[in-house]
Amino acid sequence: MRSPEQALALLRGHWQRQAGDWLDGSGDWPLRVPLAAPGERQASAHWAAFEAWRSAWKDWRGGDVSWAERRWPLLGRQAVPEALAVPSAEALAGVLGETVRWQRARARFAAWAQRWPVLAAGLRRQYELLADADDTEFARLGDMLAWLQAHPASNLFARQLPVAGLDSKWLETRTGLLGDWLRTLSDLPRDTDFWRAGGLRREPERLRLRVLDPALRACVGGLGDIHARFDELAALALPVRRVFIVENKQTGLAFDDLPGAVVLMARGYAVDRLHELPWLRAAASVHYWGDLDTHGLAILGRLRGHLPQVQSLLMDEATLLAHRALWVTEPQPHRADTIEHLGATEQVLYRGLRGDRWGVRVRLEQERIGWDVAWARIGQLLAG
Repeated sequence: MRSPEQALALLRGHWQRQAGDWLDGSGDWPLRVPLAAPGERQASAHWAAFEAWRSAWKDWRGGDVSWAERRWPLLGRQAVPEALAVPSAEALAGVLGETVRWQRARARFAAWAQRWPVLAAGLRRQYELLADADDTEFARLGDMLAWLQAHPASNLFARQLPVAGLDSKWLETRTGLLGDWLRTLSDLPRDTDFWRAGGLRREPERLRLRVLDPALRACVGGLGDIHARFDELAALALPVRRVFIVENKQTGLAFDDLPGAVVLMARGYAVDRLHELPWLRAAASVHYWGDLDTHGLAILGRLRGHLPQVQSLLMDEATLLAHRALWVTEPQPHRADTIEHLGATEQVLYRGLRGDRWGVRVRLEQERIGWDVAWARIGQLLAG
């Protein structure tokens, strides 16, 4: 016997999965939910529950409940609710208390599908945006998209665009969505990023470098802390013997002078470009020190794919377990079962982290490791 509450839960599941698909008026209606009516034996054995169930459906408001008359040998004629049928998405929205969101999403979908028909399929996957974005946000998205479509090769920086309310932080969190729409409108390859799809100039990628040896600093006019574009750093004549690559800026700033060494403060998966630095490729040793979590190990593997000589630093099980009190939770672990270019022990560590061997989504952030421990390990490397 399916109760009204259970039927509502089923209907809400349909809504959450399919509301976007119904925005264009499609759908197989009416939506029918069987109520799992009992037979005579079950009704007789649980008569009070059977009566309460029927009473609940008699009081139901929302959708059409179909009833059937059963002629049972012992219980006689009994009216039994068989199914709930909801005639339309609009009606289902009313049943679920979603009418305001549904009407807002329908109106926005209709307006955009008329303006940009090719976006209709993708918009059906954006139901929450259509239903919940405030008017200012939604208008800004439309204005941004319209301007970029009308000026496909402006070669402007994003902050130069004449779109009301545009700012860098707003744009940073919406480049994926806008890029997807622009690729669809212009039929561009899926790997075309937002900036190319919009015909915009992107700020050149910059990298921060600290030169840890006075002799090396003399090669760059005495500079010890350099924040510059990749191509400018690549042009430097630096006879570097040892390179440290760290994830956290303050970790990089904490390094003291070391002979023949530099430290690079990379940014996550930006390590993909480090092989473009000739003096780094020529270095006798390169060490990567990142967060001790699944993404840190994935970045290590990615970097080693470009620079096979890279060794990890303080990214091992012993370091992880020695700092148990400082663990935090990794928000979203890496999805891969294995990571290319990791060594055997690194691969075991990765699988242990991903499989919650030591705890749920364990993460040891680079900067949480005591500096005395870290600097002692770096000293051991130099001595070796």
